[in-house]
Amino acid sequence: MKTKSLDDLFLDMLKDIYYAERKILKALPKMARGAQSSELQAAFEKHRDETEIQIERLQQVFELIGKPARGKTCPAIDGIIEEGEEVLESFAGSEAIDAGLIATAQAVEHYEMARYGTMCRWADLIGQKQAAKLLKETLAEEEATDGNLTKIAEGSANQAALKAA
Repeated sequence: MKTKSLDDLFLDMLKDIYYAERKILKALPKMARGAQSSELQAAFEKHRDETEIQIERLQQVFELIGKPARGKTCPAIDGIIEEGEEVLESFAGSEAIDAGLIATAQAVEHYEMARYGTMCRWADLIGQKQAAKLLKETLAEEEATDGNLTKIAEGSANQAALKAA
């Protein structure tokens, strides 16, 4: 049996995040439709557009390492997306919906930031400098999205949810 290396681990995580990004791309329009505030709807729509570009970047990374772009089931992202669907069902029409959607979206962002941060470092270590550069671009976008979601939560969504109580 071949000993697994950091290259193998990098590929495994690349497949994981590729699957996750594609699932997120499908979930974002539902989240945008479910959001009450136009600011949150716009944030989800903007991130959907970014996610399309992020998927293209991941495809470039696969190409750089000479592997086909294929995902591998990611139970973590499946679970977070399922939680988001529960929020959409349980809180539809409620003033609390936006706060719930933001919480779910931030769980997604934090998962992505953890994955991209690790992959950036690993890409550097295995000598994939161009891959690291592409992954760092995506990491910066994920961090910006998380910051924007925090701004929306603290600016209006959490207070709206509190007043509804």
